[in-house]
Amino acid sequence: MKTYFRLLSFAQPIARFAFPYIICTVLGVIFNTLNLALLAPLLSTLFNNNDEGTALIARPDSWFDVPTALNYFAQQANLEYGPHGALRIVCGVIVISVLLSNIFKYFSQRIMENLRIHTLLNLRKTVFDHVMNLHVGYFSNQRKGDIISKIASDVQVVQFSVTGTLQVVFKEPLQLIAYIFMLFATSVKLTLFAILVIPVSAFLISKIVKRLKEQAALAQHYFGLMISYLDEALTGVKIIKAFNATEQIKEKFHSENVRYSELGRKMARRQQLSSPVSEFLGVGMVAIIVLYGGSLILDNQSDLSVSKFVAYIALFSQVMRPAKAITDSFSTIHAGIAAGERVLELIDEKPEIKDAPDAIDLKDFKEAIKLEDLSFSYPARPVLSSINVTIPKGKTVALVGPSGGGKSTLMDLLPRFIEAQSGRVTLDGIDVRQIKQESLWALFGLVNQESMLFNDTIFQNIAFGNPDATMEQVEAAARVANAHEFIMDTEHGYNSNIGDRGMKLSGGQKQRICIARAVLKNPPIMLLDEATSALDTESEKLVQEALNNLMKNRTSLVIAHRLSTIQNADMILVLDQGKVVEQGNHSELIAHEGLYKRLIDMQTFNE
Repeated sequence: MKTYFRLLSFAQPIARFAFPYIICTVLGVIFNTLNLALLAPLLSTLFNNNDEGTALIARPDSWFDVPTALNYFAQQANLEYGPHGALRIVCGVIVISVLLSNIFKYFSQRIMENLRIHTLLNLRKTVFDHVMNLHVGYFSNQRKGDIISKIASDVQVVQFSVTGTLQVVFKEPLQLIAYIFMLFATSVKLTLFAILVIPVSAFLISKIVKRLKEQAALAQHYFGLMISYLDEALTGVKIIKAFNATEQIKEKFHSENVRYSELGRKMARRQQLSSPVSEFLGVGMVAIIVLYGGSLILDNQSDLSVSKFVAYIALFSQVMRPAKAITDSFSTIHAGIAAGERVLELIDEKPEIKDAPDAIDLKDFKEAIKLEDLSFSYPARPVLSSINVTIPKGKTVALVGPSGGGKSTLMDLLPRFIEAQSGRVTLDGIDVRQIKQESLWALFGLVNQESMLFNDTIFQNIAFGNPDATMEQVEAAARVANAHEFIMDTEHGYNSNIGDRGMKLSGGQKQRICIARAVLKNPPIMLLDEATSALDTESEKLVQEALNNLMKNRTSLVIAHRLSTIQNADMILVLDQGKVVEQGNHSELIAHEGLYKRLIDMQTFNE
């Protein structure tokens, strides 16, 4: 129940929906029950033409005696207006009652639908906002498909479960109470005998749906895996085809699909069994009531008239509908709670990197970046060990070394995408842990090896993060990045859509768009991670020229292997096994004849 109430909190302010829903539901239940209760006076009017031998019904003293009151008014109408007049009046009342019942039912459903949409809006916003606030390192250990599944599929299951259950929990018990009240008002003896079926039915249904919560949680997990495989397949479709792995990927997805489908079949079997079981129990009990009550009437041992008995049977046949809805809701609750636990697990995930309570805004970068005795380890292995480096303002520092040496990790520590285990990073002598993250990120520009673009226009991709940018500013940034000419050659210029992840552009074009984006941001510090490694020679020349323009008068940290990128750096750090093994400019390191020279010689030989 704790999970359910936490999920229900996303429906706030619930009072805005609850009060009108309660009013509409109560009125709908009253008129819906009255529809069946009016069956007795209708039958009395049809089959009793007020012969002289018919006893007059006394007006009941209590309003609790609804059946007698209805029969009394029907008889009075018969006496005053005659059988035909009474029949018209009773039929008119039934029509009005049905109309009002359905009007209030319609409004209650509309209110509940508004609540459902409101809950979905709040829940999905909360989940997505929280995911975007998590530290970058979290996503390295999670399947993207599983996160997508929680935000999309699980939230959808939750919203139907929470609001649907809320509807059942209030409306159906109220309707059940109204029916039972009318049954007791008609015949206490028959009703005491009849209600024995309800606990029996509830017990059997609870046995049927017992394992549904566990299965629902597993089903959501399988669905997340399937979405992960789908995402990987769509992202890597070129590699899959190039390695003739299409059938392998198909089989991998298919096996997961089969596993998910089999579990869905088992769940459906349990869910669908509850309905026929409760219906069979209901019909069986109606038959028993007809047999028992009919025998009493035939033997003149009952106070019920035939018309009242028929109305009683009609009422009792409807008792199982809300009872069945309540028992059926158990399966929905189990599925919703299972999905809700997965969603809340994501919401409860705490960012490992947070602003300190006394964190400050740093508006500008003036002196130097310092890495002081910096160490970092992943759970399985150490990556960086006791790094001490100073990067003065306006200088370009290159990081080189064998793969796995810790270059990208060191770069990620500067904007605090990840947190060092020991040591510290300072900007102008201020520990980055004492700077607000958004303020810190504003000082950095980033160009990665993999060009990250969005399925939007070229203009929007360059202006990303700068919603107030003008066309003149975007064009100026594109010229600096050597991108203006190819942009103007596209169909709609800056308004051309570049497709998913920029698939309509070449590698060099995508990289220059990313550089233009960084130019427009105009940060004092640039981080360039293998920005030219995936390009051909011609594209590399254009991109390198754009990078040189970008790095002018900026502090830059560059990860690169190619000589053309690093030979003009003010300082080169050579990292190997998490340590700075050499440091100096290009000429000094060549003269030193160490690891750096070996790397350069290997590259020259390969070229």
